[in-house]
Amino acid sequence: MKDDINNNNGFYKDLDSNFKLACELSEQSYTHDKLLNMLKTGNIPQKQIAALNFDYVSDRNDAEVLLNNLVGCDGKIREAVALKINTLISADEKVRKIFADFSSDIFAKATVDINANICRLVVDSAVLLKNYTSFANSYSEKIINQINDALSELDKFIFRDKKYVINKQLFKLYWCLEALADFYPYVQEDILYTIVKKCAYQNEYTIREKTAQILIKSGKFNDIKDVLKNDENYYVRQMLHHPRFL
Repeated sequence: MKDDINNNNGFYKDLDSNFKLACELSEQSYTHDKLLNMLKTGNIPQKQIAALNFDYVSDRNDAEVLLNNLVGCDGKIREAVALKINTLISADEKVRKIFADFSSDIFAKATVDINANICRLVVDSAVLLKNYTSFANSYSEKIINQINDALSELDKFIFRDKKYVINKQLFKLYWCLEALADFYPYVQEDILYTIVKKCAYQNEYTIREKTAQILIKSGKFNDIKDVLKNDENYYVRQMLHHPRFL
């Protein structure tokens, strides 16, 4: 079977052919250099299989190739890469150091991927890097910017706006707050207070629930805690009243 698939830039119109190609690729063995090349130049099935089979990260080049496939490409590739990055940095402190030396831009962008599985994997990966001060400061700053952007957009919406447009910003806000629950120590207290207060009054209860999570973890801002202790939503109230959270 040829390595290079020149059919509509690597995209098969026939899903059965795509699946067959993925099966054939998964049965092969690859050198590390071959996996790197597939991630750089392959089509969707090739990149997905390459990410899943990526065996180690030894240097900055390896990490960069993975990160370049974490945003701006097909969702199947992004999810496979997010999973592999999380697996690799979970297992090896040296690998964590390599990734932490990169700009946090890609991690911040991937935190608000449209795929919630990718968001979860990326946030979990970022948390593993939070003890690297330069990364943590940069990542938390970008998360704060994304939160402020989402809040600004939500303030502009009116009741006639389409629900999916609103949900897009709520989704973005939700995952940034999930990240902030671990990165709040890197945020100035006045900035954190302003964000938490705004989020405590959002109509969407999942946003208020994530806000309660930050309040619990940080142990700060009792005035906002008191507001959410009387929230109309049971789950928000329960978080702040349950003994294990007090």
